[in-house]
Amino acid sequence: MTSHIGHWIDGAPSASASGRTAPVFDPATGVQSGEVGLADAKEVDAAVASAVHAATQWRFSSLSKRAAVLFTFRELLNARSDDLAAIITAEHGKVLADAAGEIARGLENAEYATGIPNLLKGGYSEQVSTGVDVHSVRQPLGVVAGITPFNFPAMVPLWMCCNAIACGNAFVLKPSEKDPSASLFLAELWKDAGLPDGVFTVVQGDKVAVDRILSHPDIAAVSFVGSTPIARYIYETGTANGKRVQALGGAKNHMLVLPDAEVDVAADAAVSAAYGAAGERCMAVAVVVAVGDIADPLVAAIKDRLSSLTIGHGTAEDTDMGPLITAAHRDKVASYVAAGASAGATLVVDGRDREASDHPEHGFFLGTTLIDHVTPDMSVYTDEIFGPVLSVVRVDTFEEGLALINGHPYANGTAIFTRDGGAARTFQQEVLVGMVGVNVPIPVPVAYYSFGGWKSSLFGDSHMYGPEGVTFYTRGKVVTTRWPDPATSRVDLGFPRTR
Repeated sequence: MTSHIGHWIDGAPSASASGRTAPVFDPATGVQSGEVGLADAKEVDAAVASAVHAATQWRFSSLSKRAAVLFTFRELLNARSDDLAAIITAEHGKVLADAAGEIARGLENAEYATGIPNLLKGGYSEQVSTGVDVHSVRQPLGVVAGITPFNFPAMVPLWMCCNAIACGNAFVLKPSEKDPSASLFLAELWKDAGLPDGVFTVVQGDKVAVDRILSHPDIAAVSFVGSTPIARYIYETGTANGKRVQALGGAKNHMLVLPDAEVDVAADAAVSAAYGAAGERCMAVAVVVAVGDIADPLVAAIKDRLSSLTIGHGTAEDTDMGPLITAAHRDKVASYVAAGASAGATLVVDGRDREASDHPEHGFFLGTTLIDHVTPDMSVYTDEIFGPVLSVVRVDTFEEGLALINGHPYANGTAIFTRDGGAARTFQQEVLVGMVGVNVPIPVPVAYYSFGGWKSSLFGDSHMYGPEGVTFYTRGKVVTTRWPDPATSRVDLGFPRTR
């Protein structure tokens, strides 16, 4: 019996009336577990109307009230994280430990947003002119929207909604239709935390809902995380409709390993960063750039580790890696493995063989793949694969490796593994990438910094969450004040001067 998944509008579940649905699967079994309603433009309009009404009141709530709601939401989310992790694993397929880690990183954003009374402090200058004072404030935008990807159905919405709501906005979430239930769980927690109805809204849907969000005159800003082609479309369409847009796109994250690096440390990092969550994360390491003679022992060490990984259902205690999100995506990832082999790369470990021998069930599994001797002209190098595929590119020098990374159009995250502080410092200064790790393979910033890449990994000038998130969801206002003495007041037609 499949479940029917609808929207969350005006503080309550709302069944979809469009008549359009999409299937939701358990990726580990390939069995359809539910169907999600896909909103039409009228349903989006109804959801936004509720949010507009809520925003007119929420924006005037006190900062202490907002902080109290955030504190309560954080506590509820922490207390029920196991329940949410189970929902994520059931619809996404990632192992429970990955799901729990996703929620923990999302919690950081709720914790950061509880400091909104401090984060929204403005500036004040007394006596800028005789009897004149100036102060600055940041005010909410009104209704803002988030369009989020399948790979982090809880964390990415929390990147957006916590700051947006704390800043006094109403937030409309359009989650991925592939794993929609986590969004409704978050909606229930917001209600239980005391958030007024309409301040957090969920609209399930596909491109129809996205396009209406991008054109809706009452939505002031849109946040997006997903692939680069869609990020570009979101940015261009949203800004053409007068909206503020932050759109985070794809990635091809490189891990530069210098000859002085500890092989075992680098191999452990590469395996965890490349194959965690089946490689379906924008900060996954997709390319190891091996410098000089470290290449052979490093590839051998990575290969040895892959044989011990357990691939299976995400709820099993001994599972290291689960399935991919859909059968179509699994087949697409497998096609890149075939293309790499056809182009002349060396298949050290072929995940397609692992799939056939170890997973006779109908889940969307693909084993870990390690491809050596990859060159920059191969599609396995140029494209974002978003699966458990790790490529190895061999270079002779540090300079060659740095140039390779800087030449790639994606610039989300990167890492260097070395014991040479000078090389690491040069790398972090000169690499043209937005997030950099030094002996840290997945350099996702903590919540009080901001997340985002450069070049084709980001459209817009604002990164996600942290200080830039607060700035994105507010706009500045400067107030100049004078309270003249009635006894000395006079008409002055001149332009104001500071004296």
